[in-house]
Amino acid sequence: MVVKYRRQVIDGDISKRLLEIFTYIGEKYGVTPIEWNHDIDHVHVLFKAQPQTEISKFLNAYKSASSRLIKKEYPQITQKLWKEMFWSKSYALMTSGGASLSVLKEYIEK
Repeated sequence: MVVKYRRQVIDGDISKRLLEIFTYIGEKYGVTPIEWNHDIDHVHVLFKAQPQTEISKFLNAYKSASSRLIKKEYPQITQKLWKEMFWSKSYALMTSGGASLSVLKEYIEK
């Protein structure tokens, strides 16, 4: 997931909080994070989900809640955002297919 217009606002504390929110909301949707990493303008998440999970609904709920909470808990961040929008509307979602979990974890870590 990418910050709107790739604004450089994600640091270690914000990333940790985003993961906490992801985990909390994920419980309601049957989504569990396996690996998490961030750069200054995006996050990579390896997660597992139930077959019946509506991933798009989960991601929309997560992005909405996390945006609201991050701006509330870190008010200085709004000065760096475009019109106070935290996340870009888009996201990249890929299935793991036949790749091993260790290969995916290594990709996320790096």
